[in-house]
Amino acid sequence: DDLAKPSIGHQADRFLPMLLTIFSFIFVNNVFGLLPIFPGGANVTGNIAITMVLAVIVFLTVNLNGNKYYWKHILMPDVPVWMYVIIIPIEILGVVLRPFVLMLRLFANITAGHIIILGFFSLIFIFGAMDQAFGLAVSPLSVAFTVFMGLLEMLVAFLQAFVFTLLTAIYIGMAVEEHH
Repeated sequence: DDLAKPSIGHQADRFLPMLLTIFSFIFVNNVFGLLPIFPGGANVTGNIAITMVLAVIVFLTVNLNGNKYYWKHILMPDVPVWMYVIIIPIEILGVVLRPFVLMLRLFANITAGHIIILGFFSLIFIFGAMDQAFGLAVSPLSVAFTVFMGLLEMLVAFLQAFVFTLLTAIYIGMAVEEHH
């Protein structure tokens, strides 16, 4: 309620099941992606195809539920007619780019943490290849940084689910907002 009602308004109850499903899907998969053993280890939201499907769902929800004021703002904005040549393509580009940015944001943030953890583990083998003593010396520091990044990834797992859901609610709110 604290996320959907301020963003969407009185129509929030219609979209609440979808928003809750999106949040739960992203959060649960992000947390399972942090587990190195079965059923985890699969970085589901680090797969661009999964985030693309989520973005397409948001795109369709926003645009199919957009009211006449939403489409009037995009196709006939309140600007002088001679500016339509500039403004209308920008508005249409905005309609397409919003879900695309959602997709990239989720994918990049989840993948980045996993790559950093992999990099810290790789330091053990890189220094170990130079000299076994170097590998043993770097191991405790590398493991400490990996544990820290793992804890940070747990925070990121929640934040990315929250941000994706919040931006989805804001986009839906812009589409269903009544004219004042």
